[in-house]
Amino acid sequence: MELHRAVALVTGGGRGIGEAIARRLSSAGLHVVVSGRDVAALDAVASDIAGVAIPADLSDRSAAEVLVRTVEREVGPIAVLVNNAGLAESAPLARTDDSIWDRTMALNVTAAFSLCRAVMPEMAKRGPGRVVNIASNAGLRGYAYTSAYCASKHALVGLTRALAVEFARTGVTVNAVCPGFVDTAMSERAAGNIARATGRDGREALAALSPQKRMMTPEEIAHAVWSFLPHEARGITGQCIALDGGQTA
Repeated sequence: MELHRAVALVTGGGRGIGEAIARRLSSAGLHVVVSGRDVAALDAVASDIAGVAIPADLSDRSAAEVLVRTVEREVGPIAVLVNNAGLAESAPLARTDDSIWDRTMALNVTAAFSLCRAVMPEMAKRGPGRVVNIASNAGLRGYAYTSAYCASKHALVGLTRALAVEFARTGVTVNAVCPGFVDTAMSERAAGNIARATGRDGREALAALSPQKRMMTPEEIAHAVWSFLPHEARGITGQCIALDGGQTA
């Protein structure tokens, strides 16, 4: 597909992985819209990449449709959708209450589903398009104390595969990137929890999970997202690529 000035919507685009994706896509010539809840962070990223910031709280199910229509009205038709917004909470099953389950599913799965439903039918009518879901290697295997998170990411992987098959003949591809631990503020919080619970160096513990003995960088995730976009990648669909240094190999 033609990438120059194509409109890309990146959710959770104000920091971390989402910010890196927004910067990578902008550097490739796309017109990037970043969305999320932190208005100041969104504005800073959008200003730096000559993009557009449109705040939205995607934990509210009705926000997806409003966001898509706002992008289409103010910027243009969406050619690339990157569902990156998400959250990660850990707790033993007995302490995983309904509120943890509901908010995890709302942001990690339902928001992506609602955005795909709002974007993909029209995307398919216009011609080539790309959807990339930021899942997790927790969508490919299980981890203790993360039942809600693992369930949500497995659901996102399933959604990716189902939509890829449904839209296979339209020119729209649907893929997922499934990172291990990435060096972001979210991983810093996880490292802090490990340190408090065990007395170990939390960052070292997270890095040790990967055979490469390191956390991934946001820029690596952004590169993987970009690799799905060119015309030459049109045969890649329904793939859920683990980016974790070999952890799920």
